[in-house]
Amino acid sequence: MEEKKYTIKDYRSELKPIWCPGCGDYSVLNALLQSFVNLQIPPHMLAIVSGIGCSSRLPGYVNTYGFNGIHGRAIPLATGVKLSNPAIKVIAVGGDGDGFSIGAGHIPHAARKNIDMTYIVMDNSIYGLTKGQASPTTPVGEQTKTTYYGNMDEPINPVRMMIAYKASFVARAFSGDPKHTVEIFTQAINHRGFSFVEVLSPCPTFRGAEQFKLIREKIKPLPEDYQPTDEVRAFEVANDNDFFHLGVIYKQNRPIYTDILKKLQEVAEKMRESEVLDLLEQFEP
Repeated sequence: MEEKKYTIKDYRSELKPIWCPGCGDYSVLNALLQSFVNLQIPPHMLAIVSGIGCSSRLPGYVNTYGFNGIHGRAIPLATGVKLSNPAIKVIAVGGDGDGFSIGAGHIPHAARKNIDMTYIVMDNSIYGLTKGQASPTTPVGEQTKTTYYGNMDEPINPVRMMIAYKASFVARAFSGDPKHTVEIFTQAINHRGFSFVEVLSPCPTFRGAEQFKLIREKIKPLPEDYQPTDEVRAFEVANDNDFFHLGVIYKQNRPIYTDILKKLQEVAEKMRESEVLDLLEQFEP
């Protein structure tokens, strides 16, 4: 019997996206669907989890298991899904506000534990769903509805932050380059461990059509001889404020959390009954 070949239609739901015209998230959705086709993952072996925001609507547009949670809680929800069924490919999606504001405290722990999931952040440097407030990645001086005289806060650098948190795969893509975004998503999902992708995804409604042009002028692909395993070099790339370097910026192979748990379970199962009783005696009154 010939094995089924999955196509875009197998992964796309009947729900139509309602993002604003020109939103970069359309391109992110299409790139994600194409990466599923590349990897030929059965839809029932995929789970997409999100928080709240424009980009967090994405699970509804994909024919896989999905969960649209509450603001900033995509990572703990995705962790729960992965630990309950390690065989499923788990993808968390969201925006810069959802992830780096109320959800920021969850990221370092999932990264350092190396939970086997992919976290895709569609970064438009604004709160879109709540109508244009400054977000954690809004540039200094930017005028928004909450920064009438210009944003005075230094923005977060997501790539630099993720390298410092010990994420084992850190990359950046641009929604205006869908082919490259597909390649990055495919690598990220295929990676065993916590993989992070920042996708520069312009918001034409609240940051204007010029945001797309400004990003394109600053993007710079990584050189062909670039080695993502060099952490010092990765930090240098992340610290470059003059350009948006696109590609896999940092990558490290190390044990994933569920594998470590399995080994600990095996050790515990081999303990003799007497050892267990000795441990329990420590807690007797």
